[in-house]
Amino acid sequence: QVQLVESGGGLVQAGGSLRLSCAASGRTFSNYAMGWFRQAPGKGLEWVSSINTAGDSSYYADSVKGRFTISRDNAKNTVYLQMNSLKAEDTAVYYCAKSRDIIPSYSRDRYDYWGQGTQVTVSS
Repeated sequence: QVQLVESGGGLVQAGGSLRLSCAASGRTFSNYAMGWFRQAPGKGLEWVSSINTAGDSSYYADSVKGRFTISRDNAKNTVYLQMNSLKAEDTAVYYCAKSRDIIPSYSRDRYDYWGQGTQVTVSS
């Protein structure tokens, strides 16, 4: 019933920037917290960032804190991830996800709908 579509990935050099977008279907987008996860080659899924329904509270993994910024535009049913000062270690498939809850969580089990993912490759 809910579809999420990521876009904005690509190939960048270390130190560069990318902005990922996640467009959601449906009219209940603003009722749920949203999150971003990533999966690097050969590694497990890693939580990156989450944001509450109003978009005024955000949380970040230590590995991206100070470099990434999550935001949302509820009028457009879209959540964003601005990625600055990119490192080779940021190379991964990035997924957006809709939480079951109002309050953000870093636990993957709290998210019930996922996008297809968008590839981010950072060259060093």
